[in-house]
Amino acid sequence: MLKQLRLGFLLSLAMTAVLPLAAQVRHVTTVNPMSKQSYMEVYEFDYVDIQPQFPGGERGLINFINKTREYPYHAYKKRIQGRVLCSFIVGTDGRVSDVRVIRGAGDESLNREAIRVIGEMPKWSVGKVGKQPVPVRVVLPINFRL
Repeated sequence: MLKQLRLGFLLSLAMTAVLPLAAQVRHVTTVNPMSKQSYMEVYEFDYVDIQPQFPGGERGLINFINKTREYPYHAYKKRIQGRVLCSFIVGTDGRVSDVRVIRGAGDESLNREAIRVIGEMPKWSVGKVGKQPVPVRVVLPINFRL
């Protein structure tokens, strides 16, 4: 019984030592941007010290999307609406890369248009961990409404 109490105490002591470390863990994924041989670590948007930002901030991003987005003719004629949820990486140089559709709008032409709009974005301000620039994954919805 005494051994079980000591073991329980040691386990609880070990857990209290590990918990503060768990709070400092950053969510990092590995992405293969070009080939099967090169991988890079990408930080998630909410887990960097300084988040990447579009020039002009959120208002500038909305204005850019509204100016650049063109409703695909096929989808317009069929009155198709929806939201395309995309992800992309803002690199250490601020360039946008690895654009992907996470959840499509149900029409391929809307998905392609969302990818095109994101691909035309200018350089962002870079995300940082400490003072070090790091690649950061950004998730952005592109809405198509008539």
